[in-house]
Amino acid sequence: MKLSVVIPCYNEHGTIAEIIERVKAVPLNTEIIVVDDCSTDGTREMLSGDLGDRVEKVIFHEKNMGKGAALSSGFGNATGDLVIVQDADLEYDPDEYPKLIKPIVENKADVVYGSRFAGGGYRRVLFFWHMVGNKFLTLLSNMLTNLNLTDMETCYKVFKREVLQKINIDESRFGFEAEITAKVAKMGLKIYEVGISYAGRSYAEGKKIGWKDGISAVKCIIKYNLFRR
Repeated sequence: MKLSVVIPCYNEHGTIAEIIERVKAVPLNTEIIVVDDCSTDGTREMLSGDLGDRVEKVIFHEKNMGKGAALSSGFGNATGDLVIVQDADLEYDPDEYPKLIKPIVENKADVVYGSRFAGGGYRRVLFFWHMVGNKFLTLLSNMLTNLNLTDMETCYKVFKREVLQKINIDESRFGFEAEITAKVAKMGLKIYEVGISYAGRSYAEGKKIGWKDGISAVKCIIKYNLFRR
């Protein structure tokens, strides 16, 4: 069974090489697809050189389009039986892939979310209000999807590839998380959660998401649950 690892990347010069090596070290049959969303800090040049030879595919966006657009490009090029989202920073640990894919391999699930709040691993202590915001967005999403997720905004989401082939991604930026959750809920799929570790980074270390993205997520939760078939 092959696992396609889609890595959306924007200005991650300091971490992109390490995350690629961590993914390659996982004892699974992986296909690594990096989507550079028009980086300006040297990441693009690294991926155009020797680092790009370390992965199966590199896709370059000619303008910055957002995480959702990068994922859409990566999903369209994935050939694995399963597809997982991997951020290009070092907040999420690829060593946890085996336990993330296990429910699908055992034919129990179609989609698996890796939850930072379900326990089962270490978690860096950082921002209280980020945690509150994440839990609020998850609660609002759950109220409209009738799911009982603990972490809708998690990066780690694993899909059977045939599931993704039935979904069109409309959101180009961080609204992807709310959109994909609403759409898989409406498909009546078997969704599992697995507790994961989380080594979050501070804004000084390069964290990009902010309060405006939270407002956008609320709009997307309402939009894709109430106003889209």
